[in-house]
Amino acid sequence: MNIFTLCTIFAGVLWGTISVFLKNLSSSGLSLIQITACRAVFSSFFLFVYFLVKDKNLLKIKLKDIWMFVGTGVVSLTFFSLCYFSTILESGASIAVILLYTSPIFILLLSAILFKEKITKIKLFALILTFVGCIFVTGIGGENHLSAKGLFIGLCAGFGYALYSIFSRFALEKYKPLTVTFYTFVFSSISLLPFCNVVEICSSFSEKSLLFLIGIALVCTVLPYIFYTFGLSGLETGKAAILVTVEPLVGSLIGIFVWKENLDMLKLIGIIMIFIAVILINLNCKSRE
Repeated sequence: MNIFTLCTIFAGVLWGTISVFLKNLSSSGLSLIQITACRAVFSSFFLFVYFLVKDKNLLKIKLKDIWMFVGTGVVSLTFFSLCYFSTILESGASIAVILLYTSPIFILLLSAILFKEKITKIKLFALILTFVGCIFVTGIGGENHLSAKGLFIGLCAGFGYALYSIFSRFALEKYKPLTVTFYTFVFSSISLLPFCNVVEICSSFSEKSLLFLIGIALVCTVLPYIFYTFGLSGLETGKAAILVTVEPLVGSLIGIFVWKENLDMLKLIGIIMIFIAVILINLNCKSRE
């Protein structure tokens, strides 16, 4: 196992720990919008410092390309983060992270519509598997069934995550991955701050909440993006995409063992089905490289 593989896996592990920081920040009195805004602002700051040290040229973009970052930052990141965080708090980390990872299915559908990409038999099978898996994840008929609202918001997170891939597809033709990431968080910050009471946020700060805010920005955002970008420099995109699916595995395990989330057999089968569908889609992508 080489350093590129290890860095990619480590990125997925770090992304998977986000519920630890989110739930603690929520219990400290911060709202979803405030947490999402703080994450974007702190992440922008840390990436800005990183660029100053590593390469200031990474900060350069053209005004005519701003629409790309409005897409990745506002239409995608702000939207899917709010949906994802809401699902973690209301439906549990194990369910939320799996529904977030329905994004490859939405990418498949959007790519077929926008870029006329062919839907193969494997892709179609993965679509059906995801659909059935989502039905099972709702826990229909069980005592702890997921509400229609919870499922919808969770799937919206997956859809928003897919939009990031669509918009970044254009941005990555002109800019480095970390440049795209930085301006994604900058524009997400701009879209969220007007809806936040900055005075209220500052008054809610304690040493504990500040540590968790730094953690959600560094541990769950900046560091994994840096590790993942480094991993991509030495791996095929398809292989990296498969390795990073350790995120839903870690997220689910944290939900079960840290937050004591109750998963009945039906939900567990649904999670496994969606997980297999994601692997199939990524394997299909790898075979075309």
